[in-house]
Amino acid sequence: MNDPDSIRRLAGERARQMGLPYAGAVTPQEAFALMQAGAALVDVRTRAEVYWVGRIPGSAFVEWNSYPEGVRNPAFLEQLAEAVDKDTPIVFLCRSGNRSHFSAMVATQAGWRECYNILEGFEGDRDATEHRSSVNGWKVAGLPWVQG
Repeated sequence: MNDPDSIRRLAGERARQMGLPYAGAVTPQEAFALMQAGAALVDVRTRAEVYWVGRIPGSAFVEWNSYPEGVRNPAFLEQLAEAVDKDTPIVFLCRSGNRSHFSAMVATQAGWRECYNILEGFEGDRDATEHRSSVNGWKVAGLPWVQG
């Protein structure tokens, strides 16, 4: 399903089912389709993650937390406003979908009109041996990304 309107409807249904306070939740493949239709992808991982684990070409970068301190970025909304207009749909990405959930929530509360969380994130869930990047997520889906 690559039709943006169908993806938005499905994402909205997930939001209702999950009780999400933002436009919806999307799979990595759906997020990529929304990007191709004009949505901005905002990566909220730390600089270290983006550098060492990989990044998505064309994405904006606004840390949710800093590394190694783990302190919440006090300028998150200001930096987001510099990166993305409030009328542009945004798909938020982190490692596994947790920080991106909070980013979508805070951005929605601050006036961004159409925010989505990318379920599974960049690296996805852990497998039986506690490793990521083998079960699901952006990388496993075979979507575009680059190292470093």
